[in-house]
Amino acid sequence: MRLCFFGAGDPSYPRQAVIKKGLSLNGVEVSQCWIAQKYKFWSRYPLLFFRWLRFCRKIDFFLVPEFCQKDVPLAKILSTLNSKKLIFDPLASRYETKITDWKRKPAHSLAAWWNFEIDRWAFKLADLVLADTHAHKNYYCQKYKLSPNKVEVLPVGFDDSLYKPFSSQPQEKRDRFTVLFYGSFLPLHGVEVIIQAADIVFKEDRFLKFKLVGSGQTLNKIRTLSSRLGLRNVYFEGWLPQEELVQRIDSADICLGIFGETEKARRVVPHKIFQSMAMKKAVITSRTPAMEEFFTHRENIFLLPEPRPELLAKAILELKKDKLLREKIAGEGYELVRQKFSPQAIGRVFLEIIRRNFRHEL
Repeated sequence: MRLCFFGAGDPSYPRQAVIKKGLSLNGVEVSQCWIAQKYKFWSRYPLLFFRWLRFCRKIDFFLVPEFCQKDVPLAKILSTLNSKKLIFDPLASRYETKITDWKRKPAHSLAAWWNFEIDRWAFKLADLVLADTHAHKNYYCQKYKLSPNKVEVLPVGFDDSLYKPFSSQPQEKRDRFTVLFYGSFLPLHGVEVIIQAADIVFKEDRFLKFKLVGSGQTLNKIRTLSSRLGLRNVYFEGWLPQEELVQRIDSADICLGIFGETEKARRVVPHKIFQSMAMKKAVITSRTPAMEEFFTHRENIFLLPEPRPELLAKAILELKKDKLLREKIAGEGYELVRQKFSPQAIGRVFLEIIRRNFRHEL
């Protein structure tokens, strides 16, 4: 079987990297026809077309990866001309991201309509759509009137060549107990909850520190909040190469997930959850329908009933004091993701999805 990743995306993005590795480990021949995201519509289509002519004509399936909605029409034309099937893996809709979550434009604006239409046509033209959670699948089906039979769930997983347990120093040899958040500071991350929790924690434990790694939309607001509260237990660090990021995860005692109150936050399980678990770290995050699809509170994750600072502070202090519970959550989380969400496991599930939906084409 031969599958081509097609579109102006980022081949190193974790979702795409995990799927490619997973398919290869399961015997699928993977190629890619891509150009950088900087190209506009009028130049990207000719560039993608000629690249496809040169490198990728002998394939069985097209896969348009995350965030490449605008490339689905060209992929549809090429797949139809060659009697091949087109799979689309949006990861998130443009409308949900730009309008509902980021609030870039009002819901009744022309930009909102345009982003919705881009999504709608991408979903309509694809022969199969992937969703990362059942909650996301339900959203796609309801929002874009898709048949449930057209959407399959494939979790994001993690890259096991990067995210794996290190031989860390024991906690007693480290300077301070560390709680780590890393990410792009999106509204769905709810980082203000972390800052407010850090303020509460500092009043009870001055030797516990919070490290926030990354940058993005709400970072300036978060820095301002931290300064206003006069926090001395919060440290900011910008974007890091993945090799350095795994070192920060390794040196942490607890890793944090997401605490936003947007609708999108209820539908996603970000890469950071799987990655942190894969490094045998206890993870605290909000209880959402998506999280409960894969994880169980106090067994392999710690779920907050609501994204409130006092609840997060209480959970952090409890896991610091209860080493046995912290290690149990970390250990069972690690075993779960190693068995079900490694690249090989994700590739196996994807291959089963392809066979189930396209058995006559194989």
